[in-house]
Amino acid sequence: MRSHLLNDATAEQYRRSVNDGVERVARRLSTTTRPFTGVTPDDLAPAVAAVDLDQPLGDASAALDELEGLYLDDAVYFHHPRYLAHLNCPVVIPAVVGEAVLSAVNSSLDTWDQSAGGTLIERRLIDWTNGRIGFGESADGVFTSGGSQSNLQALLLAREEAKTADLAKLRIFSSECSHFSVQKSAKLLGLGADAVVAIPSDRDKRMQTVILAAELERCAAQGLVPMAVVATAGTTDFGSIDPLPQIAELAARHGAWFHVDAAYGCGLLASPTRRHLLDGIERADSVTVDYHKSFFQPVSSSALLVRDGATLRHATYHADYLNPRRTVEERIPNQVDKSLQTTRRFDALKLWMTLRVMGAQGVGELFDEVCDLAAEGWKLIAADPRYDVVVEPTLSTLVFRYIPASVTSPAAIDRANLYARKALFASGEAVVAGTKVGSRQYLKFTLLNPETTVADMAAVLDLIAGHAEQYLGETLVHAS
Repeated sequence: MRSHLLNDATAEQYRRSVNDGVERVARRLSTTTRPFTGVTPDDLAPAVAAVDLDQPLGDASAALDELEGLYLDDAVYFHHPRYLAHLNCPVVIPAVVGEAVLSAVNSSLDTWDQSAGGTLIERRLIDWTNGRIGFGESADGVFTSGGSQSNLQALLLAREEAKTADLAKLRIFSSECSHFSVQKSAKLLGLGADAVVAIPSDRDKRMQTVILAAELERCAAQGLVPMAVVATAGTTDFGSIDPLPQIAELAARHGAWFHVDAAYGCGLLASPTRRHLLDGIERADSVTVDYHKSFFQPVSSSALLVRDGATLRHATYHADYLNPRRTVEERIPNQVDKSLQTTRRFDALKLWMTLRVMGAQGVGELFDEVCDLAAEGWKLIAADPRYDVVVEPTLSTLVFRYIPASVTSPAAIDRANLYARKALFASGEAVVAGTKVGSRQYLKFTLLNPETTVADMAAVLDLIAGHAEQYLGETLVHAS
């Protein structure tokens, strides 16, 4: 079995095996004609269950043959221009090269003696991102697994900085459109069910600062502690950006930690034309960024940035076997001192390779392209009498609803939209997302692929309408 360990003796075997895998993926990418095959869990489950994991195949080529049928043949391919569902991006090649390198070397970024240069590369990228945000020299941060972990750590720091032992008094203020990880984080941090105060959004799905101001005043009047205000720079459904300067002012006035969840909108940090949409982010105490969304990186690649690096001490624990206290005095750079994770991948290498090959402007131009595409898509849907579109996009999402002229029942229209989404997914011809606006069912285009065109969107709208009309026609037939 030692013949399967990656070392000097097996370098050639490693090269052949990885090349075999790369060839198969490349072939799949070049021949994929739709984003999905429509396979169901019931279709695939028996084949996966039939694999005897206690009986190895003996070689990587045989395992890859098997994997093609279990996974590659029916994978959901985000690179296809008609994948329009979630915040999943096609990835850039330099990042994939970085992924191959980091997986093989397998550095762990918790301590210097497990990573060496990897630690310095991650720290350099943190400094680079902080510079793009507008933070000063005291800023710091750490790479994380994703936006949910970044938001959790930000709110942990906020809880500790609030300096009260009475957790029942702590309150977090966020938009009704904020990510659910805010509520999840509150629960994980031991706060009550009423700890998160949802602030209504305006017609553009941005936090209403007048209501935020009133809620902060009410919090103070009741003797409660405003622990944090969370602004969102790119809501998951609408791509809306809360009014950051005004929220920063209110948070400062009430002594609350100001966190900006820019998991989606962080691509604006590299945008040649839209950086101004993040004005005010430099006043945040912490910022979440997901490079694996709008920087076109493979999952996972995220970070938490903080304006004052000293606040990361709230996540610091020392272990004699790993990062003893003396290493701080010796100025040994151990990233575990800043992180909720211990063992941690060198995910920063993917972004490093991307910037060294493409440059920040290259990444920003790709994000600008999908934002421009969304603007064109909004015009297309707004002019289509079959559809109602909710908000003119700031970033690259479009939320809309099929509205047949012949049907007046909102519940029937809900069912038609749900059916259309499911039928489209089952066909494999395109993948779109679904959400609710109020109590009504809507559909969503999440545009993160610069290869998608207005013609692709128009074709998918026709497919959706066709499925919805088929459903409504069958419903009328059965009803009669």
